Amino acid sequence: MEYTVQKLGRLAGISTRTLRFYDEIGLLKPARVNGSGYRIYGQAEVDRLQQILFYRELGFGLDSIGAILSDPSFDGAKALQRHRQQLLDKRNQLDALIANVDKTIASAEGRIRMSDKEKFEGFKQRMIDENEQKYGKEAREKYGDDTMNKSNAKLKNMTQEEHERLTLLTQEVTDTLAEAFKTGDPAGELAQKAADLHRQWLSFYWPQYSKEAHANLAQMYVDDPRFMAYYDAKQPGTAEFLRDAIQIYTGSGH
Repeated sequence: MEYTVQKLGRLAGISTRTLRFYDEIGLLKPARVNGSGYRIYGQAEVDRLQQILFYRELGFGLDSIGAILSDPSFDGAKALQRHRQQLLDKRNQLDALIANVDKTIASAEGRIRMSDKEKFEGFKQRMIDENEQKYGKEAREKYGDDTMNKSNAKLKNMTQEEHERLTLLTQEVTDTLAEAFKTGDPAGELAQKAADLHRQWLSFYWPQYSKEAHANLAQMYVDDPRFMAYYDAKQPGTAEFLRDAIQIYTGSGH
């Protein structure tokens, strides 16, 4: 079946303006334009739009979605299986936060006593689930289930002080990397500081650190289009710059 912009917009529950924008940026091109100048979408475009909306629901940016769908290795059926698992993970995140809110209400009303650790369990579980959702498949294939399970356990047992430090460190890595990129020198002092901050950031996730694993992870940032799209979102070339800086930092390159 074929659809005009108006009909596809009504079917998908999105505006015709959004569909036209997706066409303009090359994310979703129509199958053809008819003699009257109307965009016409076929089954392949309907299926692609479904994938786009799934990824949007999961919080992916348009650049990242475009990179994923354009990857020659993209498999629609496998992607739907991943979408299903990610949506289940998202539901689990919400359930954990709702349970945390219910406990907090009961504690405020004097019906139960809630430890400081319990107050933050929902947030830590959300962090674990989001990490699994974004990077779990690749990380488990690369490092194994045992390593990932230990990493998740480490995150869940974080103290509130550690959680706050991780939050600040995440932003510090991003800011320092952005400034270092402007220098164009992955061996420079600022770039090496970014690499060291990245190592510190990893220490909150990994049960143990190794230079080899750090360098391998940095290479994955370049090899995987999703990671590259994330790091290159504001400054194209950032993923490769970080990879080079980490390789120099770990002594595995240049």
